[in-house]
Amino acid sequence: MSFTNGLSTDEAYELITKNLQETLNGQIIKEVLEKKERPVSLYWGTAPTGKVHCGYLVPMTKLAHFLKAGCEVKVLLADLHAFLDNMKAPLEVVNHRAKYYELCIKAILKSINVPIEKLKFVVGSSYQLSAEYTMDIFRLSNKVSQNDAKRAGADVVKQVSNPLLSGLIYPLMQALDEEFLKVDAQFGGVDQRKIFVLAEENLPGLGYKKRAHMMNPMVPGLTQGGKMSASDPNSKIDIIEEPKAVKKKINTAFCAPGNVEDNGLLSFIQYVIQPIQELKKDKQGSFEFFIDRPEKFGGPITFTSFEELKQAFKDEKLSPPDLKIGVTDAINELLAPIIEELKNSPEFQEASSKGYPEPVKEKTKKVKQKKDKGSFYPGNKNKQESPAPDAVKEVADKLEEAKV
Repeated sequence: MSFTNGLSTDEAYELITKNLQETLNGQIIKEVLEKKERPVSLYWGTAPTGKVHCGYLVPMTKLAHFLKAGCEVKVLLADLHAFLDNMKAPLEVVNHRAKYYELCIKAILKSINVPIEKLKFVVGSSYQLSAEYTMDIFRLSNKVSQNDAKRAGADVVKQVSNPLLSGLIYPLMQALDEEFLKVDAQFGGVDQRKIFVLAEENLPGLGYKKRAHMMNPMVPGLTQGGKMSASDPNSKIDIIEEPKAVKKKINTAFCAPGNVEDNGLLSFIQYVIQPIQELKKDKQGSFEFFIDRPEKFGGPITFTSFEELKQAFKDEKLSPPDLKIGVTDAINELLAPIIEELKNSPEFQEASSKGYPEPVKEKTKKVKQKKDKGSFYPGNKNKQESPAPDAVKEVADKLEEAKV
């Protein structure tokens, strides 16, 4: 069928939902494909806060699947959401970060051979400052309780001891975005599930239709526990990280022998490296993972399926240092064309320098401490003279009389 790039509706649906952890209201997507016979319209939103890291490669592979299935994909650069997330940066800085994110996303998709003609970028403030949108925020705030709003944003908005009101507005805006972007579905990480449920429960009360929601798994960070996050430098690898820095971070990553459940490196292979290989070769199930293992530990080895690799690590036939060698080389290979393109872009350089300016170090003049030279150094006008010999004799005589 033309609107699904030659795929049947079942094949298109399977590709759209591939590798997702959960899909809510998937029947809405099926109805668009089978009954309305048109492309599925969906959006993925990202708040331009910290620098783009390798965790973003997971949603990028899904954007590639959506585009391949003929979907109309919108990327929301949520500048106002970034501004509301505990006021991380002023709006003028956030604007440069939005451009930084756009250029990074385009470079990533281009590097994995994904056509981006049907990809549309929308800056949140282009419609979120309208009177209609503002009125809907008021209407929605009259339906959602404080506790519900706080709970919805708990996994997305940074939690602090004395939260700002902005953290409650954030999930309301994300719920409304799918109506104002006129989409059939919203895609995001499983950490946004509570916001998706908030939208499903409350948008119909405003007279708006219910949407489908698709969630990809969160790639664990390099440290033990938690997701790969821009706010934790040790947990993530930037999309423009240099090879030496990648190697250093991977070498310090948590990777216990035989542990396949809490292993960020294996998750990265499963949810990033394998899907990208399939996209590049346009072949389902394509997988090849090479490890340049030292000869004294068995020499180079190649795995042709992720399950084979996972089982070898579980059985401790593959050691953590060897797995780290393979992941380091694979990441550097993925990042090389992205780094090359972005470094040659004056637009990217400007967005990077203005969006993430180097912190200015305050120079404090060192106050010279006055040395304590003691009382008897040469030239001291205030030094006490040694008592004269006659005075000493007089004191001794008085002491002698006192004894008598």
